[in-house]
Amino acid sequence: MPSELAAGVVAGDRRALARAISHVEADSAKGRELLADLYPRTGRAQTIGITGSAGAGKSTLVAALAREERKRGRTVGIIAVDPSSPFSHGAILGDRIRMQDLTADGGVFMRSMASRGNLGGLAEMAAGVVDVMDAAGFDVVIVETVGAGQDEVEVANAAATTVLITTPGAGDEIQSMKAGLMEVAQILVVNKADLAGADTAVAQLRALLSIAPRGAWEPPILQAIARTSDGVAALVDAIDRHQ
Repeated sequence: MPSELAAGVVAGDRRALARAISHVEADSAKGRELLADLYPRTGRAQTIGITGSAGAGKSTLVAALAREERKRGRTVGIIAVDPSSPFSHGAILGDRIRMQDLTADGGVFMRSMASRGNLGGLAEMAAGVVDVMDAAGFDVVIVETVGAGQDEVEVANAAATTVLITTPGAGDEIQSMKAGLMEVAQILVVNKADLAGADTAVAQLRALLSIAPRGAWEPPILQAIARTSDGVAALVDAIDRHQ
């Protein structure tokens, strides 16, 4: 029989949700029990992973993505993984600051998590937190990785659709992504497309895709300006098609 806390999560109680996430994040016995209780209620949310190098504008794009999803009448859960101090293991939680305007929206729930030194770009229990938000009834759950670089492939295990964000002028960086992120991303976005070199970045990505193994899904390459929300509607459309 599900616990009282699990029942609160399913009922949409925000305090119960926050407490449940804390237990799961701590990987406690209660957290593992909660995940078992909630598992039958998972599998209904769209789960989206946003990854890419530091400075690509991931947080700004996640905020714009959440606003677009809300325009379409969908509720949104956001898990923003911030880099941790190697000494205290605490995090600055800068993403929460950048997405502050979303906190007043009752259809958005945001949780910041510290990476705690995990090289895969995600906090260890991020996938469990995705399941908790899924069970809580959010239509869309977005996971934003730290931004450490090409090792950030763990996001593919936590999300059904992985979106790779890059920017103009990142030629060498794009080359380095061939063996990692390029292979797990279903959608590629050149953000800050108003800067010089955006078309070149798209051409580089297209060239890399042309030599990658072909599957049933061919990753689209989109351009966006997250700061003004240009291209964000097209990104949501592409995510919907992939999901």
